[in-house]
Amino acid sequence: MSQSTFVGRVWKYGDGINTDVLFPGKYTYTLRTAEEIAAHALEDLDPAFMAHARPGDILVAGRNFGNGSSREQAVTCLKYRGLAAVVAKSFARIYFRNGINQGLRLITCPEAVDAAQTGAMMEIDVQQSVIHLAGRAYPFPPLSPTALSMIEAGGLIPHLRRRLGLTNTEDIKLAD
Repeated sequence: MSQSTFVGRVWKYGDGINTDVLFPGKYTYTLRTAEEIAAHALEDLDPAFMAHARPGDILVAGRNFGNGSSREQAVTCLKYRGLAAVVAKSFARIYFRNGINQGLRLITCPEAVDAAQTGAMMEIDVQQSVIHLAGRAYPFPPLSPTALSMIEAGGLIPHLRRRLGLTNTEDIKLAD
């Protein structure tokens, strides 16, 4: 299996999952570490997710996923939790951009969402832009090469560091 193929257990939710249920706002300015932030992912939506989600799992949801505020913790809590991807019917625009900037794989595929069930195993082939689920294949629109590069690098900042040839300790200097 190549690095562009991911297999994970599905956690399925409905439409309109907003940033407040992805990551409770009360923790926005109090939690700092990846472990602390990951521990509260979906806390107000699904206690089972908090207790049992594992790295490599895949969150599946309906329309307008990530609507609400622009808080990046709504993205990073899932990234830090180790999710392989979020597959949804559609994403709120700001959430989608934050997801790419933070290196979280976001895939739009309504047909796969309709077919998915919590607990099922889903395979995502990013290179071929296809999801395999229950013996069927569901194509999805590919991300741009730039977006894929950002996700593979771990987000916008690591992507820029790589492009500029910088180490993690060197500052990115913008032109005056």
